[in-house]
Amino acid sequence: MFAGDLTDQYKSAADRLIDAALADNEGYAKLAYLCDRIGARLSGMPSLDRAIQWSAATMKSDGLSNVRVIPVKVPKWVRGAESAQMLAPENKPLHMLGLGMSVGTPAGGITADVVVVDDFDQLTKLGAEGVRGKIVLYNEKWVNYGATGQYRRAGPSRAAALGAVAVLLRSVTPHAMQIPHTGTLDYDDAQPKVPSAALSVEDALMLGRFAALKLPIRIHLEMAAHMEPDADSGDVMGEIPGREHPEEVVVLGGHLDSWDVGRGAQDDGSGIIASLQAVALIKKLGLQPRRTIRVVFWVNEENGGRGGEAYRAWVGDAIKNHVAAIEMDGGAEAPRGFGYGAGGGGGRGRGRGSAPPVANAAAENSMTMLRQIGKLLDRIGAGEIAGGGGGSDIAPLTRDGVPGLGERSVGTHYFDWHHTETDTLDKVDPDDFRKSIAALAVMSYILADMPDKLAGSRGQ
Repeated sequence: MFAGDLTDQYKSAADRLIDAALADNEGYAKLAYLCDRIGARLSGMPSLDRAIQWSAATMKSDGLSNVRVIPVKVPKWVRGAESAQMLAPENKPLHMLGLGMSVGTPAGGITADVVVVDDFDQLTKLGAEGVRGKIVLYNEKWVNYGATGQYRRAGPSRAAALGAVAVLLRSVTPHAMQIPHTGTLDYDDAQPKVPSAALSVEDALMLGRFAALKLPIRIHLEMAAHMEPDADSGDVMGEIPGREHPEEVVVLGGHLDSWDVGRGAQDDGSGIIASLQAVALIKKLGLQPRRTIRVVFWVNEENGGRGGEAYRAWVGDAIKNHVAAIEMDGGAEAPRGFGYGAGGGGGRGRGRGSAPPVANAAAENSMTMLRQIGKLLDRIGAGEIAGGGGGSDIAPLTRDGVPGLGERSVGTHYFDWHHTETDTLDKVDPDDFRKSIAALAVMSYILADMPDKLAGSRGQ
């Protein structure tokens, strides 16, 4: 059982942290510099190298201890020039954006007829006879990121297995503003790799209407996308050492890399800078918890996940001393609370691979403790504690037993901007951002200071 009521025990410290976060301007200034001065930061881009150097220097200037960069080899995918032109039944350019890790077209591009399917069942019914030599367009409806995202991730190889020469995808978003959304795909090594790109929702729906009228559709696609040798990169971290158990760690953070379009403001500049500013405020207020608080900026979340794996390898056997891992990778709209998964998965708290809580007494006690902490966040509307938490970067930790938490927001517009050129600083509301700083500061500080620990996947 846990000792005492955490709401009463930590009210004073929580109020101090919340007050400091709501009055803070330094965090937003850091986010502005990252987005406006450094910009897009895809793995292998020189701008990511600049972001790593700036991040380490910023952690040092904030007074964090043991600032370091863990070397990581990351994939280097280069987009190159790309375009899609509809030739029939009308002649017009299409709003397209190549999917991350896609191969390019042959020199001169690909010109082919298009078949439109709404889902994998329709693709299967067409079979090789209906797909071979054609471009497949997935005109799938938005359900949620997990359900709809499967068409981006697995769709290219599913179509290639039936002989498709290329794949187009209705962008994975509920919002239509003629902006295509990129994101990584997952090629099946057993199938041919075909060029793959996202179309704007409006263009995909238009092609769907043409298909419903049985009008022949023909498209010319050109993509210069290609892979180059792996590049040197690194995870960045800094700490507030624990006063009693410095070997025990609460880690929090997000991913430093972004897609090569937009500026990576919501995804995930807001997550890493809110995490850093939370720790900086704990430091500034002179609060030193029992355990170490470590902030980490992981790299290569978007198209490989190597930063999270490199951190797990660096931790080694010391993973047994990780008492919690917190990830913020769902944008900085108004926070509503945290999802808790007692190990075993990752996700963004809105449908992608969230880890379910362990159904045992230890996990129930953990939920009780978290709800007591949540009460301290009710004043900013961020006190909700629910099952299912984690994230892509901390998944290597949670799968090995570390309790995982994912900061959750209202998520009203996140997927309107997700993986697009519109992911810019103006989409981050400063007041909502400050509330995220407050939520992360309170949660990480109390988890690092409270007498008991959360249960992991082993119910410990």
